[in-house]
Amino acid sequence: MTSSPRSILITGCSSGIGLATAKGLHARGWRVFATVRQPDQVAMLEQAGLIPMLLDLVDSENIKKVCGQVLDMTDGKLDALFNNAGFGQPGAVEDLPRMAIREQFEVNLFGPLELTNHLLPIMRQQGHGRIVWNSSVLGFAAMPYRGAYNASKFAMEGLVDTLRLELTGSNIHVSLIEPGPILSRFRDNAFQAFQRNIQRDTSFHRMVYDEMEARLKKTGATSGFTLPAEAILSPLLHALESKPPKARYRVTTPTKLFAIARRLLPTRWLDALLLRASGGEKPPTCR
Repeated sequence: MTSSPRSILITGCSSGIGLATAKGLHARGWRVFATVRQPDQVAMLEQAGLIPMLLDLVDSENIKKVCGQVLDMTDGKLDALFNNAGFGQPGAVEDLPRMAIREQFEVNLFGPLELTNHLLPIMRQQGHGRIVWNSSVLGFAAMPYRGAYNASKFAMEGLVDTLRLELTGSNIHVSLIEPGPILSRFRDNAFQAFQRNIQRDTSFHRMVYDEMEARLKKTGATSGFTLPAEAILSPLLHALESKPPKARYRVTTPTKLFAIARRLLPTRWLDALLLRASGGEKPPTCR
């Protein structure tokens, strides 16, 4: 008698990290439920051997429905969840309207938390589970003009650290992956959010926004440190299959360097380093 393949639900699989890890886990024998928001992306997932699900993380009823559909197809069991979906809202903090902050948190934190909380009772009942959250270097090292995204990832890290403590002894393991620059459609989606929510022409920071728009419109890698989305597969596999997994997986050289710098440098020195790393996107008073 052969055992059934391990199952995982991955959010945000239209491209980038979500799609790359979904394909990689499928190739390794996992049964992968891959979520996207747009119906026209379903066929692409099916052709890759994945099980597509339509999921909008701002819709509570949709979250509940998807959980039910997945559990119906797995006889009420699920081995793992990878909370990957998210986007970045660029803009100076003083230019962020309340609705933009709300949207950032709904997608990056509130929706994934609600999804997690729907699935945790199942993992408790079956006696095991793995929950992996895709955070960022900006989850512990803030950079200018990324305040909404910084805040959502800082909040994610605090929430996940708490969840890990609360699950002690349950055989449900929680990990964070903290990527640095990864080749994906992240900049495309961020540019759309910038255009939608930021009134650039009346902003004190409008000159900085010229630099930002140039970066967001750029195709390909933005630095020599940028890695392909497939770079996340190895740490994700370790988080899913190792006993025990790590609490954090730092991916790319900048993430590892900033983690060291945050521990060792005084705040003023770290601020100077982060401003320097921002390239042309510095406050007008720093130019």
